[in-house]
Amino acid sequence: MPIIRVEMFTGRTEEQKRAMVRELTRAFVDTAGGNPDAVHVVITDVDKANWGTGGALCSDKYPDNKPK
Repeated sequence: MPIIRVEMFTGRTEEQKRAMVRELTRAFVDTAGGNPDAVHVVITDVDKANWGTGGALCSDKYPDNKPK
């Protein structure tokens, strides 16, 4: 049972996630073989304030472009 784990910032729609799961599954089966029903994709949405890179929070490095 292959498991593909995706950790990404929150904000994608359910349709985007649906397409990602479909394409990741297809790519896995195309390259490694196997049964698509056996491929599991686990998506973890992470808030930017809970992710850091280069010594800084991503919420500081990549602020949302929300009107004030």
